[in-house]
Amino acid sequence: MLPFDLQVNGYAGADFCSRDLTLEQCRHACDELAADGVGGILATVITDTVEGLCEKLARLVRFREEDEAIAEMIAGFHIEGPFLNATPGYIGAHPPECVKPANIDDTKRLLDAAGGLTRIVTLAPENDPDFATTAFLSGEGITVSAGHCDPSLAELEGAIEAGLSMITHLGNGCPVTLPRHDNFIQRALSLSDRLWIGFIPDGAHVPFFALKNYLAVSGLERAFMVTDAISAAKLGPGRYELSGAPVEIDEQGVARRPGSPNLAGSTITMPGIRRHLAESLGFDADEIETLITRNPRRAIGLPLSS
Repeated sequence: MLPFDLQVNGYAGADFCSRDLTLEQCRHACDELAADGVGGILATVITDTVEGLCEKLARLVRFREEDEAIAEMIAGFHIEGPFLNATPGYIGAHPPECVKPANIDDTKRLLDAAGGLTRIVTLAPENDPDFATTAFLSGEGITVSAGHCDPSLAELEGAIEAGLSMITHLGNGCPVTLPRHDNFIQRALSLSDRLWIGFIPDGAHVPFFALKNYLAVSGLERAFMVTDAISAAKLGPGRYELSGAPVEIDEQGVARRPGSPNLAGSTITMPGIRRHLAESLGFDADEIETLITRNPRRAIGLPLSS
C-alpha cells in the first residue's frame, strides 16, 4: 500500500487551484506524484469566491472523467475555505476578501460542483453559525476539519459534537505570535483523543523539535502527515502561483507570499516526508507507514486496501 496525501494544492508546475489549469498539466502532476511513490491524493482547492471554487472543482471532475491516470491519482477533493477566519495571521495565504460565513446553500453548490467527490472540507468552527454546516457535512459522510481558525475551547467542543473530526495542518494557519497557553494549538491538542490531527513535516511549517512535542501529546494513532504541496513542488527556487496569486520559493524551498512572513503551502514531497520522519524525528518504517499511508485513509474512511 502506497502513501495517501490528504492535501495537495498542486505539483510539478500544475496548480490545482488555477482557473487556467489544463488537462496536460494535471496529468503531468499526477504522473510526477506516481513517480514519487504516492498512491493517491485529495486535490485541494483554497479560498476563492464560491463561483470560482465551483468552476475549479468542475474542471477537476472533468479531467478525472477524461484521463484514467488522473482519476487513479485524484481520489477526491479537499475544499479548504471559504468558511475560514479572515483575521490576519489566521487566514494565512488565503484571500480574506473571499471569506464568508459557513452556510448550507453555498456548501451544497460546492458539493454539487465536486460531483460527489468531496472528502474533506476545512472551515473555521467560529465562522459556522450553530455549527449547522459542520452537522450537514458530517451527515453527508464528509470529513469536517478545523483550520485557519481560532475557536474557543467551548466552540471547538461544540463543533466536535456536531461532527468535526479533524484538524488541518496544526501549528499553521495562525499568527506567528500567540498567547503562550490559551491558543488554538493547545486547545486542539487537549482534544486530540477525539480528533485526527494533520501536520506538514517540512521543518518550516513546524520546527521538528516542536513537532516531536506535539506528537508526544497526540500520539501517532490519530496523527497523519500531508505535503500541502503547491505547483512549485519539485521545481526549486523562484516565483510561482497559488490560486492566481504569486508565491516566492527561497533557497530552502520555503513558500511565502511576496513580502509576507506567512507561509503559502509547501514544496515538500512524499519522499522528503519519509526522510524527515526517519532522520529528524527518529520514526521507524512501521511508524512512518502509519503516519503517511494508513492513518490518512482511516481519517476519511477509505479502506486500507485502496
